[in-house]
Amino acid sequence: MRELWVPLSGAIAQQRNVETIANNVANANTPGFKKEQVVFKEYLAALDKDGAQIDLPQKEWKPEDFYRSYNAEDAFVKVDGTYTLHEQGQLSPTGNAFDNALNGPGFYEVLTPNGVRYTRKGSFTINNEGKLVTDQGFLVLSKSPPPTADASGKVTLTTPAASRAIAVGNNKFSISLDGEVFSGSGKTADISVVEFNDQHALKKEGSSLFINPDQQNIKIGESKTSIHQGFVEQSNVNAVSEMSSLINANRNFESIQRVIKTYDTMSGKAVNEIAKF
Repeated sequence: MRELWVPLSGAIAQQRNVETIANNVANANTPGFKKEQVVFKEYLAALDKDGAQIDLPQKEWKPEDFYRSYNAEDAFVKVDGTYTLHEQGQLSPTGNAFDNALNGPGFYEVLTPNGVRYTRKGSFTINNEGKLVTDQGFLVLSKSPPPTADASGKVTLTTPAASRAIAVGNNKFSISLDGEVFSGSGKTADISVVEFNDQHALKKEGSSLFINPDQQNIKIGESKTSIHQGFVEQSNVNAVSEMSSLINANRNFESIQRVIKTYDTMSGKAVNEIAKF
């Protein structure tokens, strides 16, 4: 029964939707987390045919005319992809100098074992070497000389990331709205906050980290993002709304399962009835 593929494809897509919403709910209290949504794509077999091939009888219809499927049993739905909503999260005061929230479209630039990554999670600490790191131990980077662009618009970065670690020692430090770090006797560095031409081109890596696959996506010019020391940016997940969406997605999944079960019952009856003749 080829028709079974239609509800089966819907069940697979809906399961992915449930998993995505559940992940949003699980991270509702994760600072800097950005929610994801699933995009569905529907394939209609009838659209592969032109109007002349879809033969609708120009007469009084007979019962058998209603059973023309035009390959509708070959239609299916699938997940076309997921996208991240980069809406600003609410800033909540903590009074902790190690909490630094971003207000604007920018991202902190950090150095991980896998290379440079970007994050909105500004929960910092100091490692054994007196350098500013994230709560996962990744170096928070200072600004490099502004990227240069040639005549073709190609962006080039000139300073190695490892040399841009921010050393604050055991001193108290403060961070201005513009990202200037003051420690001990004076200014230590400028935190690198990077903005992008297209935020949706960033890829999630997990643990609140993003990958920028194309250096040309880095925006050149004045930053519109400010750093607020003593604050954390909450996730942009509305827990109540997501729970409602999760319940609806589960109900849709259960409905599709009942359709599949009905097809299975019909198939079983057909086999058993034919066997009697």
